[in-house]
Amino acid sequence: MTDNSETLPRRRLRDLGIAPGVFTPGPLNGITDVAGVLVGHASVVEGATIRTGATAILAHGGNIFRDKVPAAIAVFNGYGKFAGSTQLEELGEIETPVVLTNTLATGRAIEAIHAHTLAQPGNSRAVSINAVVGETNDSRLNDIRAGRPDVSEIMSAIAAATDGAVVEGAVGAGSGTVAFGMKGGIGTSSRLVPFKSGETFTVGVLVQSNYGGRLLIDGWNASPAVEDKDGSIVIVVATDAPLCERNLKRLGQRTFGGLARTGAALSNGSGDYALVFSTHESVRRTPRRRAGIVVTPTLPNELVSPLFEAVIEATEEAILNSLCMAQTVEGCDAGSGKPSRIEAISLEALRLYKAR
Repeated sequence: MTDNSETLPRRRLRDLGIAPGVFTPGPLNGITDVAGVLVGHASVVEGATIRTGATAILAHGGNIFRDKVPAAIAVFNGYGKFAGSTQLEELGEIETPVVLTNTLATGRAIEAIHAHTLAQPGNSRAVSINAVVGETNDSRLNDIRAGRPDVSEIMSAIAAATDGAVVEGAVGAGSGTVAFGMKGGIGTSSRLVPFKSGETFTVGVLVQSNYGGRLLIDGWNASPAVEDKDGSIVIVVATDAPLCERNLKRLGQRTFGGLARTGAALSNGSGDYALVFSTHESVRRTPRRRAGIVVTPTLPNELVSPLFEAVIEATEEAILNSLCMAQTVEGCDAGSGKPSRIEAISLEALRLYKAR
């Protein structure tokens, strides 16, 4: 169900009248609805063969190396190269921006994060940095062997990180990705979760979609099964709920429920990763809190189920937004060296589905 040069402007899923789930999205319906979270892109599109880039997600705008945040990683199928994941799993925290890019740019992304972190005031004595980098392989549209994005281009994504609405579709790390045989990319969504105490917590999700299967939208079979079911997805989740790393990991595991709702094949060659972090001030790992015994208030197990449901919904919608906002892209298949063209999903077909 591709656009075949459709001229309709790209629109998000809810703008087409399709609203998955029961929880209310935040004002931006994106990961930046979690206060303090910043997102930046660097899109590298040159000539007929370069269609790639980087996307940076910052847990807050301060010195993340000094004021670390609790985090966890969940893996459904580990066919990928998620840098920094073992220390993240061991210590339950992140200390750098999170960068998404293409597979062969992982090393350059680590270099960019190192350079960014070492240059920050207060880090003059830093001698070890756990750079966190997620990747998918965009070689169906991009000459992935060409060494792009380079270190400076990835650093520009970090420098561009800001709050406000996140640009989606064929942008940043999603410039050359493919999902369900159609143009994938970057997508985001959020959910507000009210509690009986009167507090409302936010769950925000950003995805880099690059995988296969039989696309389902709101339970509707929106495409035939594609021949290539392999690929990967990186899911980044932010929340302002005060969660420990154990419950952050449980939250990350639920994102794969949202992935399954979209019809993902979850094949042998699929790398399915979810990185989750909390921005709540009470759980932040500041230098003072790391220096001694502290009491850290967190949500108990008995109260986290609504967050689980919310992250499933937000993940599903973020993936579908990545498809809806992506334009048709022409590039180069690096495996064959031949020109390639990946069509965007047809928004007219989605509109007709909603109207039936």
